[in-house]
Amino acid sequence: MKNLALLFVAFLVALCFFSSNEASSQVVYITKYKSDADKIIYVTKYKSDANLIVYESDYKSDARPMSGIWYYTKYKSDADWQVYFTEYKSDADLVVYFTKYKSDAGWNN
Repeated sequence: MKNLALLFVAFLVALCFFSSNEASSQVVYITKYKSDADKIIYVTKYKSDANLIVYESDYKSDARPMSGIWYYTKYKSDADWQVYFTEYKSDADLVVYFTKYKSDAGWNN
């Protein structure tokens, strides 16, 4: 009985993790309003300053959870993340650097 209860708790934890915005694919909608955004983004010119290195893909199938590969959608309802781009680093939740190379995408340690 204890094993069954433990298994159930593990299942609930996994379900919560995988249903959160953080674990979903990175299909992104750019919002005009800061208050609508899930993430406020500052774009840096320097790769070393970034928390996340982003590759912009033309294909939705390239977007993977926490990969840094973003696919932009025209429709808010299709998005996993709604982002707002800010001019000020101090306002940002996330500092990103855009790369030309898919292999560079990911979290910067």
